Amino acid sequence: MNYPGLQYDELSRSLLCPDDYVNPTPKPNYHLAVVGAGPAGLISAIGAAGLGARVALIEQGMMGGDCLNVGCVPSKALLEITKTRPEVSFDEAFTHLRAVRAGIAPHDSVARYNELGADVFLGKAKFDSGQLTVAGTKINARRIVICTGAKAAVPPIPGLREANPLTNESIFELTQKPTSLAILGAGAIGAEMATVFARLGVEVHLFELAERVLPLEIPAASAAVQKELLALGVHLHLGAGVEEIRQSSNGTEVVAQTTVSAERLLVALGRSPNTSALELSTAGVQVDAQGFIQTDDKLRTSNKKIYAAGDCTARLQFTHYADAQARVVVQNALFLPTASVKGAIVPRCTYTQPEVASVEVPDCPDQYDTYHWDLAELDRSRTQVDGGGFVEVRTKKGSHQIVAATIVADEAGELLASVMVLVTNGLGLSALAKVLLPYPTRSEFLKRLADGYNRTRMTPLVAKIFKWWLR
Repeated sequence: MNYPGLQYDELSRSLLCPDDYVNPTPKPNYHLAVVGAGPAGLISAIGAAGLGARVALIEQGMMGGDCLNVGCVPSKALLEITKTRPEVSFDEAFTHLRAVRAGIAPHDSVARYNELGADVFLGKAKFDSGQLTVAGTKINARRIVICTGAKAAVPPIPGLREANPLTNESIFELTQKPTSLAILGAGAIGAEMATVFARLGVEVHLFELAERVLPLEIPAASAAVQKELLALGVHLHLGAGVEEIRQSSNGTEVVAQTTVSAERLLVALGRSPNTSALELSTAGVQVDAQGFIQTDDKLRTSNKKIYAAGDCTARLQFTHYADAQARVVVQNALFLPTASVKGAIVPRCTYTQPEVASVEVPDCPDQYDTYHWDLAELDRSRTQVDGGGFVEVRTKKGSHQIVAATIVADEAGELLASVMVLVTNGLGLSALAKVLLPYPTRSEFLKRLADGYNRTRMTPLVAKIFKWWLR
């Protein structure tokens, strides 16, 4: 079947999962076998091979995993082109996402990883009586790391599975524009896809059990995104669960507080790990009730020769966290196990309009001070068409130590980077006292927040001392 951007999909497949590829003859023994070639697996493999280790990399689908093929890359490509080109057609937008994927594919390709020293095996991996195999071939390795990722969860809503809903694994493969789309879940994926398809002229209905979109973010952030979704024409159905999915002559019916018909249905209600087919129990690897692999802070499983990293282990399912986990695995699997993910501070960003970027330290205290700054008050923002938004920083009660931050603005993810440097290094608002920032820039919000903190230090006693000194 011919469709817009087909040539780019063909190019991607030829690089990431070539039909004529023949697996290599396995080496007698590998230092590290990596199961799964998503972000965690790719970084584990390239990191270990770069240090001179013998590495086997196994992938049953497309190299690059969800991030490249059905996650971060295609979603952000659609968000960007529909934002910068409001008149863009569905065919143009989806051709663009396929072109972007194909442009990145050489970086994650089978050929590149073979050239960098990893033996790439394409096929299904599993543990056969504890022995790692790929397509029936045994792989012997001193250490193994499982990086098989996760897939969209399909909850037991009556009629949902029978409706054959779209997920993140299929929505980017659409070849025709739907007239209407019902989205279950108003978290990051749901809110982003509602934004994209509304911009493309699709009638969008967004359902969420919570009373607001992006329920994991602070209420002010939810309100800002909700306002823009409504402005795009998205129909919001909040505060009520979906009771049933039915098929009718009008398409798919979503039964909640009201009944809504839509041509297509997208499920964005969380993720479940890709672990069930691995037969992990035969290798002594324990999983929890949902199938997530249980690890310690050093990412060792219950079988100390087997590690796990990425979305198959963590509820924090972000590419940047998978990257951090992979670096821990390389250290611990090949050398002394001294690296740990304990205390990792993991930011997140939702690429709606406006973007929402946030971070919270582990075990964030219940008692805190709040510092808020409206970005529109900055001179640089006044010169920009879209310079609004706000920053909210929380510090430990009576302290300058940052424990959480949220930025709601255009390119909020970029603005959060400076806050991450402070938080990760245990620095607080007082550390900004001597920092000079270029004028006019939006990064000046850091100085404004620091000024706000300094004003709290002007206690009545300090004010009296200053008054006496300056009499």
